[in-house]
Amino acid sequence: MSLAHQSGALGAPVRFFQRTYVAELVALGLVATAFTLIQIFVTPFHRMFYIDDMSIQYPFTKFERVPLLWSIIYSAVFPVVCLIAWSIISRPSAYKFHITLLALISSLMTTPLITDIIKNTVGRPRPDLISRCRPQRGTPEHELLTISICTQTNEHLLQEGWRSFPSGHSSFAFAGLGFLTLFLAGQLRVFRPRADLGRCLLAFAPTIGALMIAISRLGDYRHDVWDVSAGSILGSCIAYFTYRRYYPALTDRQCDTPYDRADDASSYAAEGFSRLPNDEERALGPQPPRKSMRESRDQEQRQGSWESPETIPLNEVVGSQSR
Repeated sequence: MSLAHQSGALGAPVRFFQRTYVAELVALGLVATAFTLIQIFVTPFHRMFYIDDMSIQYPFTKFERVPLLWSIIYSAVFPVVCLIAWSIISRPSAYKFHITLLALISSLMTTPLITDIIKNTVGRPRPDLISRCRPQRGTPEHELLTISICTQTNEHLLQEGWRSFPSGHSSFAFAGLGFLTLFLAGQLRVFRPRADLGRCLLAFAPTIGALMIAISRLGDYRHDVWDVSAGSILGSCIAYFTYRRYYPALTDRQCDTPYDRADDASSYAAEGFSRLPNDEERALGPQPPRKSMRESRDQEQRQGSWESPETIPLNEVVGSQSR
């Protein structure tokens, strides 16, 4: 017998975790803890460099086009405000709003952790590394050098010089604004046949904002095009993966409806994991199983879809009329 079928204190926590999103919240707590520890204790790998390398001799920009604070406002606060405004206008169920907000937070928290792990592991120099490093006078050219020749006293500024790949601003922007694009595309059904241009422009507007944030990192000489491209792809992949864990594909007939917890319950029942009946249900006897949202959606797709509606051939119609 599985733990979910056992009664008492042993089976109750297992069933509770299956029916709720406590496991998701615990995982997000672990992600936040790991990210904090990395920021405090981990230093990047210091890749060797040439002092006459033109690709890392750009000036250090003191005033960024999109500082860290505004990056958080654009990429995290703005999508949350949009979700709140959407909930006020469309009046969704509490479950739908909770799931959407949880998915957005999951995307925003997971992306910086993965980005920083890659940054510290690769240790690629930024385009403004020489300005940050301030090499000692008389440092030889045409020789591979290490961080030991740097005279920069600001330790944080110096360490950030080896955190170029991938771009954190880019990945974070696409994790938040990219997720918002996926959500709006699903709610507005932009992939249905003959969807109007206004819906498409509204849905993909956040992606344009994320793209502008990524491009600003090139103008500030914080990253090159490879860093920005890799960060954008990373954030987009995490946003899409997170969105699809809670919502069906954008081409689905019910793309605006999140997966129901009943879908998980039906899958557990198919594998022998199901809720234990209470006393009243035992007295009533066995009840027919309730269709889950996924089963209803599959049945509707078999009956017809947007792309291939069922039609009767014209020759069959003429033949039946002649008979």
